[in-house]
Amino acid sequence: MSEIENPKTHPTSNAEKDPDDWTTGDEAMTGAQASYLKTLSEEAGEAFDDTLSKADASKRIDALQEQTGRGK
Repeated sequence: MSEIENPKTHPTSNAEKDPDDWTTGDEAMTGAQASYLKTLSEEAGEAFDDTLSKADASKRIDALQEQTGRGK
């Protein structure tokens, strides 16, 4: 039997979820995502796509952070 972490003692144990698993991932990206993605796109010299879903915007942000050296 595997041990399940208690969310009260490990509140961030599942904080990072794959965007493909988000229940609201197919909704339009948030204003904060759009703003940050626009900034990252400009810095990377890439086109900004304002039609991305929340999940796709998150993935694009991760990719552009890697490309620009920002973030993580």
